[in-house]
Amino acid sequence: MASPYSLDLRQKAVDAVDQGQRKCDVCRMFGISRNTLDLWLKRREQTGSVAANTDYYHGPQPKINDLEAFRAFAQKYGHLTQKEMARLWPTTVSATTIGLALKRINFTRKKNLSLPGTR
Repeated sequence: MASPYSLDLRQKAVDAVDQGQRKCDVCRMFGISRNTLDLWLKRREQTGSVAANTDYYHGPQPKINDLEAFRAFAQKYGHLTQKEMARLWPTTVSATTIGLALKRINFTRKKNLSLPGTR
């Protein structure tokens, strides 16, 4: 996916139109399409800013959204395998989904190993 144009470029192009320059000249000067400039002007009119959207989620939504409830579940059933945890979770999920959720809450099954004779 292409990265968005910088905020500085967007602002300069919109300011040039505000100063009375023709849109086609502005587009040629900044190397952007007319549609792009029109979209920036429309965005500024609607939101007051020409900044790109940055608060959207890429990819599918996770199946386990309530991480606090899952954290409590993991504390209680952390001794089980992921497949067994998947069977106990209230909604139908796979062992892989459980594994991904465990990773999201930074849950590890590694035990603290003590050196021999230090107990």
